[in-house]
Amino acid sequence: MAKSNRFIDKSKKEFDKAIEHFKTELSGLRTGRAQSTIVENILVEAYGAQTPLKQLAAISIPEPKTISIQPWDKNIIKDIERAFSYSNLGLSIVNAGDKLVAKLPPMTEENRKELVKVIGQKLEAAKISLRRVRDMVREEILNSEKDKAITQDDKFEFLADLDNYIAEHNQKIAEMAKEKEEEVMIV
Repeated sequence: MAKSNRFIDKSKKEFDKAIEHFKTELSGLRTGRAQSTIVENILVEAYGAQTPLKQLAAISIPEPKTISIQPWDKNIIKDIERAFSYSNLGLSIVNAGDKLVAKLPPMTEENRKELVKVIGQKLEAAKISLRRVRDMVREEILNSEKDKAITQDDKFEFLADLDNYIAEHNQKIAEMAKEKEEEVMIV
């Protein structure tokens, strides 16, 4: 690796942001097991504003196929129930008076295959995000050489570092996608 690749260092947040976004996208996908991330970002019309569910209720997983939603303010339970009906998550909601219980239906083989396709699409979008940042960094390196701020040898070294860095990140997101696919395909 070159001295310290200042071009990569300057853009590390952008690379990390692309990976974090991919993680968030994957965590929101419904697998066979209940996860709070499936429901925590559902927008609820409460107090005159669209608010994420995680800001309005305690979300817990009492059983592998059940999500419990206990609103901090019992007066908005109907609003939360309405938000679930618009969410298209395919969860069956039971109003237990002071809380809602969301039950995950069993996943069919067709659902699983469709989910694997979605994971592939999200993986491709993450790779595109990484490429976009890589292209910005590459352009900055080439311009620095053009402006005589770095030597031609440094340029090649910085570009090689950038290629290695991108390869590591692509490997990381590919592994994350593979793990999620395996999780989805478990019956």
